[in-house]
Amino acid sequence: MVQGSADWCDFWARVLWTKVGRNATPSGMSLAAPNISASQPEIRRLDDGAINRIAAGEVVERPASAVKELVENAVDAGATRITVTVAEGGKRLIRVEDDGCGISGEQLPLALSRHATSKIDGSDLLNIHTFGFRGEALASLAAVGRLQITSRPKDGDAATLDAAGGAVGLVRPAAGKLGTVIELRDLFYATPARLKFLRTDRGEMQAVSDVVKRLAMAEPYVGFSLVDQTDATRTVFAVHGETGRPEEALAARLRAILGRDFIENAIPIDAEREGLHLTGFAALPTYSRGSAVHQYLFVNGRPVRDKLLIGALRAAYSDVLSRDRHPAAALFIDCDPERVDVNVHPAKSEVRFREPGVARGLIVSGLRHALAEAGHRASSTVAGETLGAFRAPAQNAEPRVYQMDRSRQPQGRVFSATEHSTETPHVLSGFEDSASARFDADPVEDNAVNFPLGAARAQLHENFIVAQTKDGMILVDAHAAHERLVYERLKAQMTSAGIARQALLVPEIVELGEDAAQLLAMSDELLALGLAIEAFGPGAVAVRETPAILGQVACAKLLADIVDELADQGKSGLLKSRIDAILSRVACHGSVRTGRRMRAEEMNALLRDMEATPLSGQCNHGRPTYVELKLHDIEKLFGRR
Repeated sequence: MVQGSADWCDFWARVLWTKVGRNATPSGMSLAAPNISASQPEIRRLDDGAINRIAAGEVVERPASAVKELVENAVDAGATRITVTVAEGGKRLIRVEDDGCGISGEQLPLALSRHATSKIDGSDLLNIHTFGFRGEALASLAAVGRLQITSRPKDGDAATLDAAGGAVGLVRPAAGKLGTVIELRDLFYATPARLKFLRTDRGEMQAVSDVVKRLAMAEPYVGFSLVDQTDATRTVFAVHGETGRPEEALAARLRAILGRDFIENAIPIDAEREGLHLTGFAALPTYSRGSAVHQYLFVNGRPVRDKLLIGALRAAYSDVLSRDRHPAAALFIDCDPERVDVNVHPAKSEVRFREPGVARGLIVSGLRHALAEAGHRASSTVAGETLGAFRAPAQNAEPRVYQMDRSRQPQGRVFSATEHSTETPHVLSGFEDSASARFDADPVEDNAVNFPLGAARAQLHENFIVAQTKDGMILVDAHAAHERLVYERLKAQMTSAGIARQALLVPEIVELGEDAAQLLAMSDELLALGLAIEAFGPGAVAVRETPAILGQVACAKLLADIVDELADQGKSGLLKSRIDAILSRVACHGSVRTGRRMRAEEMNALLRDMEATPLSGQCNHGRPTYVELKLHDIEKLFGRR
């Protein structure tokens, strides 16, 4: 019986193996693909419909992708006005109208075929001056939706062509004005499974709006409109084509899209390095945001979301922003098209520079230089927030703590700018122990009010300096301001004298494997920062000296972190950031402490130092060091205007 059972099991095992062939695991579970024959696999050519649907999966990920492709085609056609109309977030309708060069009727079928384009001739895939060049967009859209294209060239008649699910109809005469109208309905009706992966109508509409706004920034001389026709016709976004010089046109376009606050609190960028030109606007550190959504990067006019460029932008602000804050910027890099490859991503949203280090260094150095030239300037929105706080005081608001070891001082006296004794002026007798402002009967010399930060008049709560300017007042956080001054002074001293190194009694050997060569290649840069390493056999380095300011260093962890950053960004600023963090901590401990009474000359000297020191408008953590209130705004608080 046992022997028979064994034979019976062996028989069914052979039958099962015969049925599933080689697509079975030892446990008997089939791994056969449902769309491939169980017999010998046969190589076959996919039909054009399947090819187009597969291509569409890469090119058209969501409605916003379709809008991007169609608007880019309109820009390439020389349009001066582009109108985008969508319904249900683009799922039901996407219509793009332009006044470009148009397409002749006999070329409409060719425009809907794959890899057909007027942008390039195929001989050079690096020297690209247009948004599109692959010739895939229209064919992909026609494969997954119901597409209608109507166009009239300058010296020809209008014609229209329909396509649905990859099937292309016949060209018909039509009535139309100069340019092209492309209407896409029922996106993904031919691949309904894709609809399950889309977001809500509101989420898709937001993505469409973001695409249109980014392209509007890239083309300030072109007018754009975005209309929502889901329920009723509603204009979501509209800008006219700008005029004037490029920098003026860009500033006007950014004002229209990002708002007046951004352009008023941004500094113009214009830097060049080894054939790469960086322009645009970057916001002051005190205008930082809670997320990175206000970062717009363009390469040769093409909107990109490139990891290298985003990392460089973050590195440029690393010394003036805390980790939970993000800079706002619109930056444009222009270079010879042959120095950057845009054909590395299906959506062309990433690029690859021939010299990535040059591009990264240009952004970091260009932004840092521009921020340093801004001097003590701080965001004007700080004053607006202050006035808003005066009008509607927050209830039970907990202040955010930025400085270490800083305790809240008890509410105490308010000292005048020239007070040297505890004697109370006659005009303010009876207010010795109150928190009301005390000023001297004789004002400080009036010449100092002509300085940008004015003349010190009083000290409030043993920390805040009140200064008077020609047309307003300045309120300075003395501790935060002095902290930035000391920090900048320490960095300058370290730059001039070099970073002191401490030699290890016994060199520490760190095994890094194949990453050792990459680390040794930048040994000179590390040495300048106080870290001395050398090769120690295959895949290992010996650490002989470390930066003295860091104290005891876990060399293995430090080198591993540097290697990880090199792999992620191609460059490492980890060691320098750690040294800067130590200097920042030293500056915090060595700055004016809350609770100290300052003399008039000390307060005025602090104001003059702030005016002469780069980045003094914010402390080491990105907080503003002072608030400026204009006289007319103060008068509004009291109903005088």
